[in-house]
Amino acid sequence: MTTSSSKFWIIGAEYDDVSFQRLVDGTQSLAGPFPSYDRALGEWRRLAESTRCNAHHRYVIAHEPPPRAPVVDAGPFGRAAMGMGH
Repeated sequence: MTTSSSKFWIIGAEYDDVSFQRLVDGTQSLAGPFPSYDRALGEWRRLAESTRCNAHHRYVIAHEPPPRAPVVDAGPFGRAAMGMGH
C-alpha cells in the first residue's frame, strides 16, 4: 500500500453536530499529499490534537493509489499469445 507513487491525503471538516451528517460551510480542509502513511498519520495526529476540544471536527486519511498502467488490447491473437484466452 505504500509504493513510491502512492499518495496520502488528510481530509477534515467541522460538522453541525456529532451525527457527522452536515458540514459547516467553509471549514473543509485538505492536507497533503504525503509520500507515506506514516507521514500522513503524524500530520493527522497533529491536526486531531489541535481540534481535540471540538467534538464536531473530524479528520480522515485517504489513500490515493498509484496510477495504473494503461491496458493495451493487442486483439484476439495478442490476447491468446499472452495466455488470456479468446
